[in-house]
Amino acid sequence: MRTSTIDGIVRANCATIWLQLRASMLPQPTRQQWLQIAHGFLERAQFPNCIGALEGKHIRVKKLLNLGSQFYNYKKFFSVVLLALVDTSYRFIIVDMGAYGSSADARIFRASRMSRWLERNQLDIPQPAPLPGFAEPPVPFVIVGDEGFALSPHLMRHFPRRGLDDKRRTFNYRLSRARRFVECALGILASKWRVFLSANQLASKNVNTVIKACVVLHNFIRMYEATQDEDALAFTEQDQGEPSQIVRAGLAGLRVRELFSDYFASPASYFPFPSQQSSCGEN
Repeated sequence: MRTSTIDGIVRANCATIWLQLRASMLPQPTRQQWLQIAHGFLERAQFPNCIGALEGKHIRVKKLLNLGSQFYNYKKFFSVVLLALVDTSYRFIIVDMGAYGSSADARIFRASRMSRWLERNQLDIPQPAPLPGFAEPPVPFVIVGDEGFALSPHLMRHFPRRGLDDKRRTFNYRLSRARRFVECALGILASKWRVFLSANQLASKNVNTVIKACVVLHNFIRMYEATQDEDALAFTEQDQGEPSQIVRAGLAGLRVRELFSDYFASPASYFPFPSQQSSCGEN
């Protein structure tokens, strides 16, 4: 069978899977569902007002003559990026895919639909609320990411690792506990769908179709077949944009991060830790 025929069959089947499962397996959360996600992060990561963990995963693609240097990433291979927001059940909440492998995570996120929806308040995220045990002030619901993302009122990242005091070290630890869920989810995805473990041999225009099909199939399995941690136990460039907007978002993000770090340093944040922990790692 000719390669072009195989490409067509794979593309058609993956497109059908995406169309049939997208609405049920990757719906936009309602306000009540965001609150349920936040409850999961409070219970399992002791991080309140968190509505998702964010990370970009490089999906390796084969080198083609017409594949520009934009796809060549800092890891020295050609890739597209899957940007994923994940809950504590290792399910994908929102995904954005197809960005050039050479792009930094902060740039990819800023250009994504997810970022635009957050900035325009189009995700029905609950209004800021006090952290548990604190009456004031109300704190925004946030997503957590690593150092590759830019700090903003909607996105928390670690404090720089040099010169940390106990308060900031505690914040970094709590954030790492929350972030591990997206690392685990992406590891589960690659383990289940082994097309992600080597260079994708499909034409570059078909890679996104395969990724989308695998994402909704992953959520299907997590919803109907997987126990909470059975899979997880198997896993032991500068931002661009309008400078004034970036500065304002960063300053507001600093204030929100300080509110969280003050809270984590207070007795009100002392939660009992779960008796069983996933072995994904907490960084």
